[in-house]
Amino acid sequence: MTNLLFHPDHAWLAVEGGQGTIGISDYAQQQLGEIIYVDLPEMDTEIREGEPFCALESNKVATDVIAPVNGVVIETNRSLEEEPNRINTSPYDLGWLVKIFLKNSAEGEGLMDQGAYDRYVAAK
Repeated sequence: MTNLLFHPDHAWLAVEGGQGTIGISDYAQQQLGEIIYVDLPEMDTEIREGEPFCALESNKVATDVIAPVNGVVIETNRSLEEEPNRINTSPYDLGWLVKIFLKNSAEGEGLMDQGAYDRYVAAK
């Protein structure tokens, strides 16, 4: 995906029109290890920026995914139920988590671009 924006909690957002696609960063999946389970939200779930909306379990830890923006879930990546490790092998393509309807066009303005995110994780 192109023009990704990143939240400090390692979720990414790709915006196209009034919709957004959300996943976790390559850095995050590396830190988690092999993803073995994904708990996706239901359709029409309202997600709020800074709040958990999805849970991942890896061979190391269970963790919540924090929403990078506000929106309403319009699609979930059901292929992750059978193949959760797609998040590891393709975090920006096949491993996306949800697609959302954005609450407003300004969603994502406070997120980092790829360069800023790379500097952010390098400082950790």
